[in-house]
Amino acid sequence: AHGANELDRERVEDIMSRGLWTLAPDEPIAAWSDEAIWREMLARMTTRDGWAPNVGRIVQKGVTPMRSFVVAPLRHGRVFLAGDAGHIVPPTGAKGLNLAASDVLVLARALKAFYQHGRSEWLDEYSDVCLRRVWKAQRFSWWMTSTLHRSPDESAFDHQRQIADLDYLTSSRAAMTSLAEQYVGLPQEVSFESVGLGG
Repeated sequence: AHGANELDRERVEDIMSRGLWTLAPDEPIAAWSDEAIWREMLARMTTRDGWAPNVGRIVQKGVTPMRSFVVAPLRHGRVFLAGDAGHIVPPTGAKGLNLAASDVLVLARALKAFYQHGRSEWLDEYSDVCLRRVWKAQRFSWWMTSTLHRSPDESAFDHQRQIADLDYLTSSRAAMTSLAEQYVGLPQEVSFESVGLGG
């Protein structure tokens, strides 16, 4: 039998995380050994009181382009685009999967109404409903990217504006509340109950 401390240690050792930082988009991943990645991670994450992340095995690494796009409308005839087929957000705001799930929820409600009751108005509104959320997420992801990442062509003015944004974010209850609301996710326009998934 394992003691409580042994079980806790086993759980902690199984935890994985993903780290991101800014690189030139054409930088080859081969230039980043595991040791170089850990040096960079430790330099960025070690706190003044000595806390540092546990160094572990790196199971995947790659250079991910920071890009954004939106297809509008998200419907052409009987073809409906959802998720990455219709919009891409940079990983900074962590919105890609949430947007895809939201699109599917909106589409599920519309298809249910169409096939059960012959109503097409929600199919007709699909793109508009989804794009309202998509553009808010695009704005948030752009803001997170420009706040948390340095640009290679930024001026001293740009950098000081970025520092001011971070200072405001960490000192204003209103700014923290806005960040939390957008990061966790804006309210859904379509309920899970409307597609038979709620309880």
